[in-house]
Amino acid sequence: MKLAFQIAWRFLTSAKRQTLIIILGISVGVSVQVFIGSLISGLQDNLIDTAIGSSSHITVVDDENGVINDYQDTITLLNNQSDLFTVVTPVYDLPGILEKGTEKTEILYRGLEFDSANGIYKFDERLTEGSLPDAMNEIALGIKIKEELDLNVNDTIVIEIFGNFETLTVVGFFDIGVAQLNRSWGVGTISTLQTIAGETGATRIESQLSEAFEAETLALELDTVLSSSGLKTQNWMVENESLLSGLQGQSISSLMIQIFVIISVVLGISSTLAITVMQKSRQIGIMKAMGITNRDASLVFLSEGFFLGIFGAIGGVLFGLGLSYAFTTFALNADGTPVVPLSIDPGFIALSGGVALVACLVASLTPAIKSSKLTVIEVIRNA
Repeated sequence: MKLAFQIAWRFLTSAKRQTLIIILGISVGVSVQVFIGSLISGLQDNLIDTAIGSSSHITVVDDENGVINDYQDTITLLNNQSDLFTVVTPVYDLPGILEKGTEKTEILYRGLEFDSANGIYKFDERLTEGSLPDAMNEIALGIKIKEELDLNVNDTIVIEIFGNFETLTVVGFFDIGVAQLNRSWGVGTISTLQTIAGETGATRIESQLSEAFEAETLALELDTVLSSSGLKTQNWMVENESLLSGLQGQSISSLMIQIFVIISVVLGISSTLAITVMQKSRQIGIMKAMGITNRDASLVFLSEGFFLGIFGAIGGVLFGLGLSYAFTTFALNADGTPVVPLSIDPGFIALSGGVALVACLVASLTPAIKSSKLTVIEVIRNA
């Protein structure tokens, strides 16, 4: 083994320019893998965060009664059912019409337990003015409603719900990042909504998971558990099929690019090493005449593949990280944030380097087999 390594290293260093070109080719292939993989992963994370980062992953509802009366028991059941739940919070929703003078607008008045609901909606971070409701008959509104009704903090406003009128105090405004929600949402404490409705329950239980893509599987399990209570689940994966289709398309296209890059690397190395066998046939013949075994002759070219793979993988990872850094440094939005925040996953980077190394070893199999079959008589005949 040591002899094969020494011969392989001498072969590579005797043709430095050719060796550097091969390593550069491998490095480019690995860097493309690292960059494309990080780009697609970052784009998917960004799309998921934009689409469902501030929404419920799994929602429990009672379609028959409309209200979940024993919602605390249901919340306990959900938390006991799976460790994937990071947030579980009750919500009481009522549609209403806000009135200020002659101006009116339709809203969805949402009663929340803000300590837990902020884990989903992050209202405390998205307040643009004022504060969150913490007492009866207080409301915080989306910034579009503020503009439409010309409202300010501490203004009073009337809301009509099912023909009944309630007077509310505006305590704050929020920007949740979605124009439609900023135009249609008002939030208050869940006790305020329960009092207005004359109920003690919740209209829905919303949640988020540590693994968003487990939502559909977990929802199916929960449907079985909750069916006896007349409850059912809704999950973001069913309600966002077009988004999932787009994410799957991105993943497939990324995988195809990486596969073709690896194939090109394998073909390039295999053809180059095959030529090396021809170039070095005289030396191989001399070494076999001196007693080197067919196994060691094969190991010479496998060792070459190993060396090329190691240096190519290291160079590729460094190039890929450099390209990623340049992309996030120069491809910026107007506010200075990256156009697409890349997701640098050490595990994926290690996998890309490992795949390159394996590809190099596979590429060296053909010349290794060819060199093992090369005989001294063939070398003399073709000399």
